[in-house]
Amino acid sequence: MTTYDEPDAFTTGAVGEPGDRTFFLQAREGADVTSVKLEKQQVMALAEYLGGLLHDLPAPDQVPQAPELVDPVIPDWTVGTIGVAYDNDRDRIVIVADELMADDEAKGATMRVAVTRSQVRALIDRAESLMAGGRPPCRLCGAPLDPTGHACPRAN
Repeated sequence: MTTYDEPDAFTTGAVGEPGDRTFFLQAREGADVTSVKLEKQQVMALAEYLGGLLHDLPAPDQVPQAPELVDPVIPDWTVGTIGVAYDNDRDRIVIVADELMADDEAKGATMRVAVTRSQVRALIDRAESLMAGGRPPCRLCGAPLDPTGHACPRAN
């Protein structure tokens, strides 16, 4: 298990062009950096869940801008599941990402990051910005429009 108890940075980002992007979560503490690959929907769901959690907590005093991904962005592994908890004693939100494994019996890698409310708010802002920078949705079906064409199921 890779643990970041006092991370300098916790961010999300994407590499590639809209429609062909690879999404990442990245934690950094000192010289240690872990980058994990995940799906766009996982980034969206995490941001939405964290937003709801922050709604129930005192607002952070200051919200820094979430840092960019540290290059080179090479995934250590791919995320399967993400869990979130609140550590009341430390006033930290703990995010645990587990590696996607093909075999249910196998034990993969885990990244545990304990972040401040400010870092979480910055991560949510960055995730929302990433989603806004994607492909526009089809006005009929809501699916992302592809620059090479879109076969809308509702355009019959």
